[in-house]
Amino acid sequence: MPVSVPTTPYLDPAVSRYPPSNRVLRLTVLGAGAWGSALAGLARLNGHTVQVWSRRGDLELAEAIAESDVILSAISMKGVASVVQQLHQLGIPSESILVTATKGLDPQTTQTPSQLLSQTFPTHAVAVLSGPNLSQEIEHGLPAATVLASTDRSAALRVQRLLASDQFRVYTSADPLGAELGGALKNVVAIAVGVCDGLSLGTNAKSALITRALPEVIRIGMRLGAAEVETFYGLSGLGDMLATCSSRLSRNYRVGYGLAQGKSLPQILAELGSTAEGVNTAHVLMEIADREGMAAPISREVERLLQGQITPKQAVEALMERDLKPEAGDS
Repeated sequence: MPVSVPTTPYLDPAVSRYPPSNRVLRLTVLGAGAWGSALAGLARLNGHTVQVWSRRGDLELAEAIAESDVILSAISMKGVASVVQQLHQLGIPSESILVTATKGLDPQTTQTPSQLLSQTFPTHAVAVLSGPNLSQEIEHGLPAATVLASTDRSAALRVQRLLASDQFRVYTSADPLGAELGGALKNVVAIAVGVCDGLSLGTNAKSALITRALPEVIRIGMRLGAAEVETFYGLSGLGDMLATCSSRLSRNYRVGYGLAQGKSLPQILAELGSTAEGVNTAHVLMEIADREGMAAPISREVERLLQGQITPKQAVEALMERDLKPEAGDS
């Protein structure tokens, strides 16, 4: 497969506002959940100054961001648009780098978090953090790797230095939208894989499902503006999909598994006690697919299942009974 040319190449670091520096950075993490806390811990281990803001905490948002070099959002998708507007009203330091670590799609605009940030703060550097990163493993000190993607290379390098360590390897990329879409769309796939395991369909079926899901994610991602196909074969695409589809630490996997066991979606979400982003992403993705005329057979069956229109067994049957066709194709 030929290598595609990025539509948003790295900006020249020589003219960037973020020249290389070894000074201590000031990081504000928005979101005190497991993921935000894990990322805050990584930055603290590197000796940087960290503040964590939560909507339920005592720290005012204006105070939290007042002198931040980096503002990193790790809040759930449902709160992103509101927080972005709050940041806009307050005003943020002109040199602050904005980083999103949220994997999802906004239900009102169908945009990704980085698109919401870039639209609201067009003069700021925006970066995406995405990869096979189960927060519980990171908090336990287990090794992991991720991608920090931005069109401003020097901003990416600055945030890379903020978080990278022997425990947490951070790679850079110039394809933020591709990295972001890979992380968001794979959550829908994880629900499907959870169903597969919950029905005890075996390793053959699960392997086939993941393998067929990857080109579906790539087709959608490239149609929605990702710069490089190769992004989806990296850590933020295939890597993240493998982690989320193979671990019971994954909330989205547990949603699918629970549905296959006969539990209702509200019951499963109550038991999780935290957000499974794939549920909202499936709804928004089908809105986009219908609008754009995109084929998304696996994601569509997941959406029908989440809506209670079909049973887990019927979802599997619908996929297995589709017309025979060559492996390489559009759907």
